[in-house]
Amino acid sequence: MITQDRLKVLFSYREDGNLIWLKTMNNFIKEGDVAGHVNKTGYVNVGVDYKSYLLHRLIYLYHHGWLPPLVDHIDTDHLNNRINNLREASRSLNASNSNKSRGPTPFRGVYLLPSGRYSAVTCYEHKQKHIGVFDKPEEAYSAYLTTREELRSALQLLR
Repeated sequence: MITQDRLKVLFSYREDGNLIWLKTMNNFIKEGDVAGHVNKTGYVNVGVDYKSYLLHRLIYLYHHGWLPPLVDHIDTDHLNNRINNLREASRSLNASNSNKSRGPTPFRGVYLLPSGRYSAVTCYEHKQKHIGVFDKPEEAYSAYLTTREELRSALQLLR
């Protein structure tokens, strides 16, 4: 497992959320190069000492000196690896911070009912929470986002 000390020998952190190589490693990695490449899932991978790491996890370790099981991108942008956009997360928080829709509408947490109306639903701490029924999918999604932020705030207060 890589350590904070090893990272600080190899890289400097740039405020734009990138790690910069501090020395030339081989014909492909030169001093001053930005570390990593975007993988097929949209995250940045960095090869260090013959192992592959996700950039956001390396940046968290670089700054905090330890690595939690999950590191979350607050704004859900996998390419925004600025330290102020990264946080330790539970599985529930990480899953709730996804932009992906899991229903027949383009909005996460919004489902079309047989009546033609839209139901807003979220999951919190492994329990489904029904938010309400709405005439428009945008209204349901707005309620979903509001509820999700309220639940997140409540979780932060408990920590």
